[in-house]
Amino acid sequence: MEIIEYSEEWKEKWDEFVINSSNGTMFHMQKFFDYHIPGKFKFNHLIFLEKNKIKAVLPGSIINGTLFESPIGASYGSIVIGDITFKETMEIVSTLIEYAKKSGLKELMLTAAPMIYETYPNHNLDFAMLWQGFNFDLHYISSAIKLDKNLDIIERFRPTIRRNIRKSIKEGITVEINERYDEFYPILIENKSRHNVKPTHSYDDLMKLKKLMPDRLKLFMVYLDDKPIGGSLMFYANKNVAICFYNMLLYDYAQYKPIQRVMYEVVKDATENGYNYVDIGVSQDTSAENPMTPSMNLIDFKEKFDAKSIMRNTLHLKL
Repeated sequence: MEIIEYSEEWKEKWDEFVINSSNGTMFHMQKFFDYHIPGKFKFNHLIFLEKNKIKAVLPGSIINGTLFESPIGASYGSIVIGDITFKETMEIVSTLIEYAKKSGLKELMLTAAPMIYETYPNHNLDFAMLWQGFNFDLHYISSAIKLDKNLDIIERFRPTIRRNIRKSIKEGITVEINERYDEFYPILIENKSRHNVKPTHSYDDLMKLKKLMPDRLKLFMVYLDDKPIGGSLMFYANKNVAICFYNMLLYDYAQYKPIQRVMYEVVKDATENGYNYVDIGVSQDTSAENPMTPSMNLIDFKEKFDAKSIMRNTLHLKL
């Protein structure tokens, strides 16, 4: 097995491998990285080859000449593999370590998608990395709803949430799947500014992503008498998981509980379309000194929708 640096001629094969992998997501695809403004990042993506056939891929960048970090410019990274044996996984990790040493790297920092994203869930990769010298560096707590077509969606939610959803329907609140990013984004900006932050993506970024990956983004908008009062932008990371990437609401209309209504609609839609989970994102207290500090209120809110905790782990190796 050998490792080569990614080049443009591998683009189609890279993305095909990710789509058919066990743990790959849209955030591992070259088509996704194309939304970045040229020159914003210097990528050093790696391809693991055996007899000129892709066995694994690793998106990422070399930082300051000594640290290989994955992801860069994406939500999830680390090594993407198929449904392979433990022995093959061990060889992939040892090949990476050998390549890193020969390349003069001093550290590897890899953050994978949680296990719910895997088509064939197992701990082969984590164990192979830990056995060969990696250590856990950081854990983020996230929340996800396990979908089940045999369960009544509203009945899974807490009583207060159920009442608010049913009330919103009676009050004429409607939810549309549309392309009104021009309505969505200004409210999202206002929401983020309350916490002195900006969205990860600019409006232009979202337009580029929608053009590059039209089947991976879906916008749900909540209306009261044709006025937008809330919404959710969903990213469909792979065939297993739909992500609530951005939720927003117009605070002047908070009494109509637009977030609760749109959560019902996105869970219903993802269930009907065969996804296994809806990922509602990390729940960290961003004001705390320790980045792992959980946001208890946020976790409690997500649990009202029958969400369970999952972890996003970062593995680190010093060479």
